[in-house]
Amino acid sequence: MSGNLRPDIRSMTKLELEQFFLLQGEKKFRANQVYEWLWKKSCHSFEDMTSLSKSARQLLQNHFTFHTAFPGNQQKSTDGTVKTGFRLHDGMMVEGVMIPAGDRATVCISSQVGCALGCKFCATGQLGFTRNLTVGEIFDQVTAIPDSETRISNIVFMGMGEPFLNYENVMGAIGKITSPEGLGMSPQRITVSSVGIPKMIVKMADDDPKYHFALSLHAATDAKRDKIIPFNLKHPLGDLTEALKYYHKKTDKRFTIEYIVFGNFNDSVADARELAVFCRNFPVKINIIEYNPVKGSGFNRAEPEKTRAFADYLESRNLVVNVRQSRGKDIDAACGQLAGNQLKIKN
Repeated sequence: MSGNLRPDIRSMTKLELEQFFLLQGEKKFRANQVYEWLWKKSCHSFEDMTSLSKSARQLLQNHFTFHTAFPGNQQKSTDGTVKTGFRLHDGMMVEGVMIPAGDRATVCISSQVGCALGCKFCATGQLGFTRNLTVGEIFDQVTAIPDSETRISNIVFMGMGEPFLNYENVMGAIGKITSPEGLGMSPQRITVSSVGIPKMIVKMADDDPKYHFALSLHAATDAKRDKIIPFNLKHPLGDLTEALKYYHKKTDKRFTIEYIVFGNFNDSVADARELAVFCRNFPVKINIIEYNPVKGSGFNRAEPEKTRAFADYLESRNLVVNVRQSRGKDIDAACGQLAGNQLKIKN
């Protein structure tokens, strides 16, 4: 069978694997063995499946490919944050980040090669969009980033790409990460971050998500959001608000608003007042994020006093606010910086 026609083994369901083995004159239980190697033991080649006979492994080799996200260069920040460049089977690459806290860590993973949304403050947005990641390529970032001494406490889809524009594969990967047949991780430890695509927020709500949702808002008026998030021009805040109301009504869950404060753009008390008005529509918590410089963006970090005044105003309106400290800035691993060194890592 031609290499181009062979399906990726990790695109197969267990039922499809069972049918494959039966057609090849093999026992049906082989599918369970393969599935365990793929998703519970996180193997990365057919040769690793040592509980299968050599003939069974060769059979798989003849009929399937095994596309992986292979961890390449790593950079370590002075604060302990580790950024990993993952090489894909077609020569593309993505980046993932591990943010340690003692013997635990949060991993920030990517869902696409590049991004189509072109947000003005984001390094990934400057790359444009190449392709979606597969379920397996997303899954690999979770299993390959941590070292042997570190346990994953949380997963955030806040790396390269817009998760809701690769919805099926992101949901498929979350399924494998949380399934007892996979990593068995609680979905309550997973957060999916989106710029806010109204129809996909509605779909997510209908799908009864067990994971957390975070909205990358960054401006609470169309006049300002249009300038930094081109997607807002076609889907303004009125559309987004209706979708978010639906999400809350359907799920009865609070979500997180992520708000980067840019110096002299969206960091005034008047901007905080606009954000408070926006938040009247649903229960939220707010993460205020310092801006991490991206070459050519034209944006600067807000002054600490203005950030504090911004947060103080929101708290005076009885909103739950967290001012987040960025990690990994010195290696371009902080929020909005991923893919800034893409060419260096690829070479």
